Amino acid sequence: MGADALGWAASAVLLATLGRQVWVQWRSRSTAGVSSWLFIGQVTASVGFTVYSWMLDNWVFVFTNVALLATAVLGQAIYRRNRRLAEAGEATPEDGAGAHGST
Repeated sequence: MGADALGWAASAVLLATLGRQVWVQWRSRSTAGVSSWLFIGQVTASVGFTVYSWMLDNWVFVFTNVALLATAVLGQAIYRRNRRLAEAGEATPEDGAGAHGST
């Protein structure tokens, strides 16, 4: 397996893993165990790594870090939605009331 193929495969695994976590968070309508600081840190790191990867002309990592940035933005939007639902009594941050299942 070539270096780029390995990079793309690793990128796919990472993005699938994070995508699944965002999906579970969206479906559960819960903020339990999730901090908005996680997303702030992820956005900051993704922007820095995207610029760094671009400067090195490493397109595997440019793509991966742009996708991670999009995941962080989507995750933050879902986190804020879940907080609003919890405040409105439609879900609770602690137990994910109103959840439709976490898998």
